[in-house]
Amino acid sequence: MTGANNTTNTRTSYDVIVIGGGAGGLNAALVLARARRTVAVVDAGEPRNAPSAHMHSFLSRDGVPPLTVLEVGRAEIARYGAVHVDGRVDQVEAAETGGYVVRLAGGATLDARHVVLATGLHDELPDLPGVRAMWGQDVHFCPYCHGYEVRDQPIVVLGVHPASPGQALLLRQWSSHITYVPHGRPLTDEERERMDARGVEVAEGTVSTLLAKDGRLNAVELTDGRTLECAGVFLFPTMTPNDGAFDGLGCEKNEQGWLVTDRAGRTSRPGLWAVGNVVDSRAQAVTAAGMGAAAAFALNHDLVDEEIERALVEHRASADRSTKAPVPAS
Repeated sequence: MTGANNTTNTRTSYDVIVIGGGAGGLNAALVLARARRTVAVVDAGEPRNAPSAHMHSFLSRDGVPPLTVLEVGRAEIARYGAVHVDGRVDQVEAAETGGYVVRLAGGATLDARHVVLATGLHDELPDLPGVRAMWGQDVHFCPYCHGYEVRDQPIVVLGVHPASPGQALLLRQWSSHITYVPHGRPLTDEERERMDARGVEVAEGTVSTLLAKDGRLNAVELTDGRTLECAGVFLFPTMTPNDGAFDGLGCEKNEQGWLVTDRAGRTSRPGLWAVGNVVDSRAQAVTAAGMGAAAAFALNHDLVDEEIERALVEHRASADRSTKAPVPAS
């Protein structure tokens, strides 16, 4: 086991292990380390927003490359003694003596009283030429993250998801040149009426490929040969949470298969927490950071409560022994 911030670290037991080193995980670690908790962040180094050139809508970090933000975050948690571990978690298991065992790929294990899952989600993209290559550059999902950069320019929205019509209607806020391609998902009469009312053009057909010029998106080509020139493409990917590390622990999930947490990030299993995109597909980086902080505050209070209860048991046992001690003869 090596730690990116402390390669000589030999500790294997922590108050808290955070799985995932994005904004949510690092902010949780920062708050906990400042609360003088022993913390390790295990990170596989695959942030969801890595393809994006810049992060937006994050106060004081707007326009900063995402990887730069994470690099700064790792340095900040290191100042307070938190350890960054380069690795991938295979599984979290309940320890017989309480707490949890975190098993890393390769066989190493770490012990923790509490575990925070901040592993994000996986975007499943449509199998169309050009989409993966331009994902995060000229092909996007979130208008709040990337809509401003293509404001007032032609934008094409691909109808690859049930939520795609709503995405096109939302993007009309950023540009009056929105074209929606149903791509095999016919619009309902109501959806078509809303498109007409909102001023969104509908180009019937199916997309065959995304065309680039000088390394940047230039147009969308349909299967019938038509091309739609555009500065940006937006699509709604199928999102799957990366929550396999908690499999087998009995954490409650909702009807869609996502972990259920309270507002602080507690799962239904004591000692297990989840923040960011792993529980909320809508969470931006700034939202995930806030979720990480909220979980850390509540988690530390839970640890304090546990420690008080343990101290009370020891205090009462000590007091009981004192009252039963024999009185020395005078």
